[in-house]
Amino acid sequence: MALLDVFIVNVAAPTIRADLHTSGAGLQLVIAGYTIAYAVLLITGARLGDLLGHRRLFVAGLALFTLASLLCGLAQNTGELIGFRFAQGTGSALMIPQVLSLLQLTFTGEARTRAMSVYSAVIASGAAIGQSLGGVLVSANLFGAGWRPVFLVNVPIGVVLLAIAPRVLPADARSAAERRRGLDLPGLAVLAAAVTLFTVPLVLGQQEGWPAWGWACLALSAVLFAVFVVLETRLARRGGAPLVSVRVLRAPGMARAIAVIALAMAVNAGFLFAIALHLQSGLGFSALRTGLTFVATAVTFGGVGLNWRRLPARWRPWMAVFGLLLAAGSFAALSAALRGGGDGGAVLYLGLAGLGAGLGFAFSPTFTIALGKVVPQDAADASGLLATVTQLGQLIGVATFGTLYLNRLGSGTGSHPSAHALAVTYVVMGVISVVGALIAVERGRRRTNVSIGQSTVVAGSADRAGGQPQARSGGDGASADASGGVPAGDGRSAGGGQSSSAG
Repeated sequence: MALLDVFIVNVAAPTIRADLHTSGAGLQLVIAGYTIAYAVLLITGARLGDLLGHRRLFVAGLALFTLASLLCGLAQNTGELIGFRFAQGTGSALMIPQVLSLLQLTFTGEARTRAMSVYSAVIASGAAIGQSLGGVLVSANLFGAGWRPVFLVNVPIGVVLLAIAPRVLPADARSAAERRRGLDLPGLAVLAAAVTLFTVPLVLGQQEGWPAWGWACLALSAVLFAVFVVLETRLARRGGAPLVSVRVLRAPGMARAIAVIALAMAVNAGFLFAIALHLQSGLGFSALRTGLTFVATAVTFGGVGLNWRRLPARWRPWMAVFGLLLAAGSFAALSAALRGGGDGGAVLYLGLAGLGAGLGFAFSPTFTIALGKVVPQDAADASGLLATVTQLGQLIGVATFGTLYLNRLGSGTGSHPSAHALAVTYVVMGVISVVGALIAVERGRRRTNVSIGQSTVVAGSADRAGGQPQARSGGDGASADASGGVPAGDGRSAGGGQSSSAG
């Protein structure tokens, strides 16, 4: 629900604007208010889960999200809807990090890898599913309610989950160390300000014509991010508890994984934004047809996320490379098929399916393997960090690629300006995907532990092993990654006897 709500409103936006007489800026805040609150508070939500208990925070966030969804569906004016959307985002920020933390702390070994694969498939395909579901609900006009069911659909699901969550989620069992960590209030304040100054110009800049205050906010956010790094580094040196553990940032391959995830999510969000506008405004598709068009993307994105583990383990370090190159090829095919102003025929759906599969290979294995390199005591920090990166990547994608599309559209080039604008945008996105593949190549060439059951496969060493991966015993659950330092096991005390590296 939380992930769908980032995108489900997009297709309903024209109906909301007509019903509530919403201004352009107001409509932007209806769409973006959720995203701003969600992005700003994700890392805070992760740390609060450590302090107060992951199950308790999950239930609290779910309750707030469900109530806010009900209020959004009942809103009578734009101001109310904007406020309730911010409340929705706050509930999501409390809820989502607890899911990742509970998966990290509850599962070990191959079970953890499966759980992370399911999670990454859900988070990856949420954007396409949200656009599809939004189109269906708006077109159905259930009970004459127009756009309101896109919010109200969350309410019965949330009520059911609230009833069963306390029974099925593991009880909170916080260690004394977790209780002593505390909340880094100076770091929290600086980070919240930095993320806010970064996200607000990105979501409102195009609508406002990229004013000077937007560029000033972006520049100031860069300064505050630097201040945050200095504060957290000093706190760690004093033995304090920074919002993001240094161990997480130093985990093998984490920095490169962050870059690949951010790029894949930026491309995904920008592609969905541009194609949705082109289908409805350029080709005259209805909300229902537009929504259903994204089914191919959602199915392949989610399918890859659920099934990439079935492929040979030695392929895993190269999946992101393959995925981003497949995305680049799909962008080229879509650009060629749509630039003449037609609907693209079968190529449209094949291209969308190829994009879903390609971005699924880029995102899901990278996300799962990166989390598997983090020891369980840092699960909350890692979950908040990667969830924030995912969200900020989507914001950057809409801001940059969306602006490119809208600017080219405004220039009115050719007899089919929307088709021309989309073709140019997709060529640029294809080039960016190739750049991402080059980043991922370097990641693939590093020695990467791949744990399967009780054995650990060292990928990326084919040059020294005649093209075959080397294997060694991982029965003690404490094998270290080849780049040194961080155990690939689950970090628990002796006696667990299971390898738990997720990758």
